[in-house]
Order: sequence, then C-alpha cells, then structure tokens
Amino acid sequence: MAVQYPVRFDHAPLRGRHSLVPPCPTRSGGSGDPPTAAHAAAHEAASRRQQQRDPQLLVFAVVAAAGIGLVSMVVNSLLTHRWVLVVVLVLAVLAGAGWLCNRQQRVQWEAVRAQGRRYGLPQLDALHHTRFEDAVRELMQRDGCQDAQRVGGRGDLGVDVKATALLGRRRVIQCKHRRNGAQGSPVGTPDLQVLNGTARQVHGADVAAIVTNGRATGPAVTFAKQQRLHVVDRQTLADWASGSRPLWELLRAVPPPRRPTSLS
Repeated sequence: MAVQYPVRFDHAPLRGRHSLVPPCPTRSGGSGDPPTAAHAAAHEAASRRQQQRDPQLLVFAVVAAAGIGLVSMVVNSLLTHRWVLVVVLVLAVLAGAGWLCNRQQRVQWEAVRAQGRRYGLPQLDALHHTRFEDAVRELMQRDGCQDAQRVGGRGDLGVDVKATALLGRRRVIQCKHRRNGAQGSPVGTPDLQVLNGTARQVHGADVAAIVTNGRATGPAVTFAKQQRLHVVDRQTLADWASGSRPLWELLRAVPPPRRPTSLS
C-alpha cells in the first residue's frame, strides 16, 4: 500500500521568480513606476479649473436667486396693488398702438413715394410763386396729407398751404419763393412774425413752418426756435422735394401724426 503524505497549504502567496501572483499595482496607473511630471501637471490643471468653476457657480446661483426674488416681489406687488397692473397693461396697449400707427404711416409713405412726385431745385426756382405753392401742396400730399390744399392769395392770413397729417396733426405752411434762389432776398424775422401771429390762433396749427427755395437770416432762425416754428430752407427743401424722406422726419422737432381723420 502506498503511503500518502499530507499536503501543506501556505496561506501566504509564494513570491519569487516563479511566483504566479502579479505585483500589486501602484497609484500611478498600474505600471509600478512613480508619477511622472505630466501626470502631476494634469492633476494641477484640473485642480485650478475646479477652483475657477466654483466661484462662477456661486455667482450664478446668487444672481439666479436674486432674479427669482425680484420677479416674485414684482408679481406679489402687482397682485396686491391691482391698479398698477391695470396701468402697465394700458401703457403696453398704448405703446403697441403707437407702433402700429407709425408702421402704417411708414407703409403709406413708401406707397406715395413710389408715385414719383419729385422736384429738383432748378425746377422749383423756375416756378411762379403760385405754382411753387402748388408744388408744396403736392409734396404734402406725397407725405400722406391727402387733404392738403393751397389757400394762398389775398386774405390768406399768413398761410399758403394747409393740411392734416395721416393721424391728425394740423400743419400750416407759409411759402416764400425766390426767383433767384439763394441769391434772392432772405426770409427775415417779420415773415416769421406774421406766421407766428396767425398759424395757431387762426388756423389751429399743431405744426407751423415757412418753406423757401432761398435762405433765412440768423435772427429769423433764432426767432423760429423761440416760437416753435420751423424753417424749411433751400437745403432742407432740396432733400424733401427729391423724395428722400417726409418732411416730419427732416424736421427733427416735428412730432409724428397722432390720430386718424375722415379726410386722411
């Protein structure tokens, strides 16, 4: 009979040249080598990015919280004071209506502009003064004042052309034609005093202007600014008559139309 010897098992793994147990991996990635400079640089860059990101997230959180708090405060205030909400809605409606009116006027201006009512300065200089008034009336019609009419002549009370703008403002114009253009006698303060005395009181003007193919004196321009009158001199007339823009855009202080009328 064969003799059996007990087999001894060591709990500790064999180590050595013929050992089957692989070496323990290190933190550097399993190679057993110490961390390289590249790994250290990458780790440091990641740390810096994290440090930069944390303050940004904190700022974003603070701003978001403040915005939410502000919106909540406004909503609560509007719910508590309902009249404020009504006022805001009314203002929004008025703003929208104003935008639509301005857009409507722009569309109509582009439509009438396409009709080609244009004049050059030499053409205007060659006109008779009554025909010059007719040309101004036609330019007003081109701007959308369909009821523009020439009223110049005896008893005109300082006004040659009257018109109602697209949305209601009354405009009156005194025409001063100079046969020699810029070389003719300039428009002076007395001409503007006549317009100032009748434009609003007699003709109910919202906008009063004097139009000339010549020039105006310095005191006349100063007087016009003081009395809220408008001087359309030769250069402004050239821009207006050429069809570039309507008169109320060329004269910065002239307000746009405001309300519809049966004539417009």
